[in-house]
Amino acid sequence: MAIREWKRFLIPYEQAVEELKVKFKSIRREYRRKNDYSPVEFVTGRVKEISSILEKANKFCIPLDRIEFEMEDIAGIRVMCQFVDDIDKVVNLIRERRDMKIVYEKDYVANVKESGYRSYHMIIKYPVNLSDGQTEILAEFQIRTLAMNFWATVEHSLNYKYKHDIPEYIREKLKNAADAAFQLDQQMLEIKDEIKDAQKLFEVKSNLVSDIMNNILLISSLGKLMDATRYREQLNKLLEEGEVFELSSLLKSTQKTLDVYGVS
Repeated sequence: MAIREWKRFLIPYEQAVEELKVKFKSIRREYRRKNDYSPVEFVTGRVKEISSILEKANKFCIPLDRIEFEMEDIAGIRVMCQFVDDIDKVVNLIRERRDMKIVYEKDYVANVKESGYRSYHMIIKYPVNLSDGQTEILAEFQIRTLAMNFWATVEHSLNYKYKHDIPEYIREKLKNAADAAFQLDQQMLEIKDEIKDAQKLFEVKSNLVSDIMNNILLISSLGKLMDATRYREQLNKLLEEGEVFELSSLLKSTQKTLDVYGVS
């Protein structure tokens, strides 16, 4: 297959990856807009390089005219989660969607690979609308925690370096590191509520500070420099250790000043 034909072949996979990234980033934004905790921390995606496709096809004896039917990970989406129990929530989100069909699932979180690899894989069929009509492609979801992803990225790099023949002493250290990463995930799960509360508090404060700064800039643009300076000094005092109620009070004060000058 010529390079031009490969590029044409990969178009629906590239489109699928972009669409799926947007959809799952939107899920995260939706949770945040409702001030809810999102099981989706962040999303990445990629389409396999042509060289990687050919290498895998050769390894598993997949004929070129069967690649689109037998190679399931040409389009890959990774959904990263903060906590282990978020993985199940993301899996259920995918199961409930009507814009894709699950082909099968592999749970490498409960059934850890010998290497120590942990992740939840889902192979889906996804319809892509192109200029010449609709086509359906296979895509792979990998859902994992940040710790699992860090480990998997390191293992992938070492497999590339050693051509999938990692020395035994490194394999042993990798396995120990995988177990340590999972223990970290388990410990973080035990204090999940505390972490979520802290993150939510930080977000609330950040939004208040942003709104106050916007109001101060508006007051300054009206030429009321003394008012703007006074509010800026108050904000500076609250930035380090100010409580939410103090920042809320300052925000109300800046808004009242804007109301006085006819700006709402």
